[in-house]
Amino acid sequence: SVAPSAIEPTFLPLPESRRGVVSNDAADAILDALPAYSALLIGCGLGQATETARMVERLLLSGADLPPTVVDADGLNALARFERWEGRWADDAILTPHPGEMARLTAQMASQMATGMPMPAANRLDTALDAAARWGKTVVLKGAHTVVANADGSAYVSPFANPALATAGTGDVLSGAILGLLAQSSPLGQGGLLSQGVSLGRAAALGVYLHGAAGESARGRLGDAGMIATDLPAELPAVISGLR
Repeated sequence: SVAPSAIEPTFLPLPESRRGVVSNDAADAILDALPAYSALLIGCGLGQATETARMVERLLLSGADLPPTVVDADGLNALARFERWEGRWADDAILTPHPGEMARLTAQMASQMATGMPMPAANRLDTALDAAARWGKTVVLKGAHTVVANADGSAYVSPFANPALATAGTGDVLSGAILGLLAQSSPLGQGGLLSQGVSLGRAAALGVYLHGAAGESARGRLGDAGMIATDLPAELPAVISGLR
């Protein structure tokens, strides 16, 4: 039902176990197709059915040779179902949790989430760095002043704190921006803002910056109230042009 309204993207049809639920067998279809792709994003709008979670397990935790990978939303929720998942996935990847998803992936933030109190900025930085080191992944902990933490102990902190970027769907735009940068910097890419072979952490940091700057541009044009996720992609080309 989504495909007819999505004019620009190409897409890979996946087998379903029932209407609207991606089956476990979809992992094989994705793995077969991956040699033609330069980056992988999994999770946005995926759903949380058990068979879909098993598909994520099969795709990410079976030792398959994956291109640069971003995991967001229900991809993260699926990972959280599998105990010691990080020990089954050796390669670097970019994980983009909001605080709720981070709480599912690690118990560290559980007390703050339970009380409804916002996590202090220093704690968010420490939490993201600790998770990145333990998991061997690049962690993008979303929120005001989003943190990008790398497994080597380095980190970036976004200068932007825009409440409109917490609205539904804006995280998907962020993941898409990061994915586009990864694709451009891959051997199959056509060249872009990043040079070939750039680290996942640098790609994530630039994606976070572009996303935040697009949010500021949209807020300047539309005001603080009423901005939605689909207002952001139209701002990205101008932000990228300004950086160039």
